[in-house]
Amino acid sequence: MSKQDDLVAGTEDWHRPLRHIRGADLTGDTSQTSGMRRLEAVSGKTVGSTKVWMGETHVGPGTNSGDHHHGEAETAIYVKSGNPVFVFAEGDQEVRLETGPGDYIFVPPYVPHREENPGGEPAVVIIARSSQEGIVVNLPSLWAPVEHT
Repeated sequence: MSKQDDLVAGTEDWHRPLRHIRGADLTGDTSQTSGMRRLEAVSGKTVGSTKVWMGETHVGPGTNSGDHHHGEAETAIYVKSGNPVFVFAEGDQEVRLETGPGDYIFVPPYVPHREENPGGEPAVVIIARSSQEGIVVNLPSLWAPVEHT
């Protein structure tokens, strides 16, 4: 079989349509954590993705999210606006990462953390996860035991 025959035989893989999700069409029908609002754009539910979840999170001025983690998913965060602070535990200390527009944060799987917005304007971050769904496990504290599944 020639390379051209291979391409024609596999057209179902490369002839699938691209999906366009308008910013106004993001859905809040996803797992939530107190103090923040997650909006889903790309997921298994919205476009049939199998390996990635993407959306955005809004944290109002002077607001903190609850402590949480994202299970087995790796999470990449891009700060679109505001100056959110990302908080996690290292030993018995809280570590605070202060960010601004254009910054990125990586959250490894199962790491308890929270977002804070001490500033006077809303903070908006764009999120991508290595799962097709927005996995969220809310916790009572950063030091709560985390079950690895």
